Amino acid sequence: MRRSSALSSSLLLAALVAALLSGCGGGSSPSGTGTPTGRTTSSAPSGPTPSASEPTAATPTPRSGPPKVIGTVADHLSVPWGLGFLPDGSALVTERDSGRVLHIVGRKVSTVGRIDATTYGGGESGLLGLAVSPDFSHDQRIFLYASTPRDNRVLRLTFRDGRLSRPTPILTGIPQGFRHDGGRLAFGPDGRLYVSTGETGQESLAQDRGSLAGKILRITQDGRPAPGNPDPGSPVWTLGHRNVQGLAFDADGKLWASEFGDHAWDELNLIARGHNYGWPRVEGKGGGSRYRDPQVVWPTSEASPSGLAFLDGHLWLASLRGERLWRVDVHGRKASHPVAFFVGKYGRMRTVAVSPGGNLWVTTSNRDGRGDPKTQDDRILLVSPGG
Repeated sequence: MRRSSALSSSLLLAALVAALLSGCGGGSSPSGTGTPTGRTTSSAPSGPTPSASEPTAATPTPRSGPPKVIGTVADHLSVPWGLGFLPDGSALVTERDSGRVLHIVGRKVSTVGRIDATTYGGGESGLLGLAVSPDFSHDQRIFLYASTPRDNRVLRLTFRDGRLSRPTPILTGIPQGFRHDGGRLAFGPDGRLYVSTGETGQESLAQDRGSLAGKILRITQDGRPAPGNPDPGSPVWTLGHRNVQGLAFDADGKLWASEFGDHAWDELNLIARGHNYGWPRVEGKGGGSRYRDPQVVWPTSEASPSGLAFLDGHLWLASLRGERLWRVDVHGRKASHPVAFFVGKYGRMRTVAVSPGGNLWVTTSNRDGRGDPKTQDDRILLVSPGG
């Protein structure tokens, strides 16, 4: 075990585009040993239909070849972070630093709300994750993860007639820091809301069962600990995480998570109820029986993984420092054979989601203070996943 030394989607294809941009191939990551962290993924659509927010081909085209960027959904955004699709195929997107919530219909982007009163922008904190209620057609609820000067918190709102309601905090007291704030939200097949948190750079919090930092949480829509949690009185589902920014459920309902490592290994983890993923005691593989090993690891220069999604038997992982999109095979409880695409072509990649049309939406994050923004940044890229 190595000790850490620092904190630190035949489907309808889009065809109305002028140029097809081919992906750059990549290779498998090493099977490194070190110390483990948690990684997650997002759920696949139950039945893909054409999205109101992307073009579709008049005739279905079979998937073949590597993934390709086939269009741009939106551009000139500012650190798009959370992304969720509504039943009509449109999407809601959060901007981390501005506190804006955007509504994307076709190619039209409009601001439908701002979380100024509760959002604190600083470092990696701000307006982060977004999840749409699985019963949105009936309750019109959405959920946001936002920072304040005192904490990170989960907010519940309604989105009705094109407007957001005032936010209701349902879970407060998540430690907030200049970095490692977690922030991803995802609903599971069980209808419960899963929340990823970071350890804010305070390593010991990840192993502190009394702290909400460095954890994956599982709560009801009222913010209470969900029935079936390891501790009935606690929202904690798993612990020992450094900074989980990706959550996704596969076709079998298993939860996966992507997690930032320190200096050695970033991780993709299969998440299991009550398990300890080792940080800060381990990073990467080799934690022994006490800690859960990651399924896949990468050198931190090749990943710094954020968003995660599941489509067609693969996990798709967006990388920040690595500036690439990873595709990972999933077979049952095993993930393997990571392959990289678009290496360095679009800069930092933050969020990846499966659209109702069966493609991937991938956001860039070049205006987050660490990237090299181009004129159109930040963008949401429309990606055909290929074959």
